[in-house]
Amino acid sequence: MQLNNSKAKRITWWQRNQIKISPWIFLAPGLIFFFIYVIAPIFVSIGISFYQWDGLSPSIYVGLQNYIELLDDEYFYISLWNNLKWLIFFMLAVPIGLGLAIFLNQVVFGIRLVKSLFFFPFVISQVVIGLIFTWFYQPNYGVIAPFLNFIGLEGFSILANEDTATYGIIFAGLYPQIAYCLILYLTGLNNINPEQIEAGRMDGAKGFHLFWNIVLPQLRPATFLAIVVTVIGALRSFDMVAIMTQGGPYGYSNVLAYYMFEQALSEYGYRMGYGSAIATVLFTIMMFYILFFIYRMYRNEREDNN
Repeated sequence: MQLNNSKAKRITWWQRNQIKISPWIFLAPGLIFFFIYVIAPIFVSIGISFYQWDGLSPSIYVGLQNYIELLDDEYFYISLWNNLKWLIFFMLAVPIGLGLAIFLNQVVFGIRLVKSLFFFPFVISQVVIGLIFTWFYQPNYGVIAPFLNFIGLEGFSILANEDTATYGIIFAGLYPQIAYCLILYLTGLNNINPEQIEAGRMDGAKGFHLFWNIVLPQLRPATFLAIVVTVIGALRSFDMVAIMTQGGPYGYSNVLAYYMFEQALSEYGYRMGYGSAIATVLFTIMMFYILFFIYRMYRNEREDNN
């Protein structure tokens, strides 16, 4: 009799909490893998940053020595400054993507084909885009070589010049990023409430005032996502640098992600502790940014609900 009562209690407890527990059961495999492959490596990398280690020999604890060395590392500051350049100029993808989305958001013959052509850069590998733009920048036979010759820069190599290499890579990176922002804004424009547009026109709003006061506020979710993804992409830029310049000339196109790889894993480095210190600095910058935007998103949702 007691056994039956205990079994009844267990069944009652499961039935009472089934709705709360079921989602966690489905999420558990993903959360386990996320912890193993994302969270745990972050803490391991932070721990390695306090050691001097080449990946094979026994590690030597050096405390904050790797971080102190960063303060006197010229190439670390060059990489940090280049990341700031990426952050500033990569943001051009957001307004350009918005402008293209407004241009393509019309019903005319062949517009789907045109949209597909603008979407195409997003599905191409970053490696392929890097190689294509490297050929474009060739000083002798590249696509822009005639233009450079016309303005008196015959034989000028954009990627071989320390003053222009970073900007050339950023321009190549903008190509697929603009396509991504375009997709976000096209989706946002398709979800705009047409009744608000008509109400605005009846009140005399048109042109820029209609766009600024009625259309753009409804695109806030798309704008938020475009800015977040673009900034994160600028901070973790790696593949374009690796394909187009490998950090050259003389390290002047390095960014923190590639400089970390160069110090920790390339033939010039094998300094796992120093590379981990660079990775920790980059992770800290990204975390401050991500937490700030999560707070902004949470605050905006509370304001919308109230």
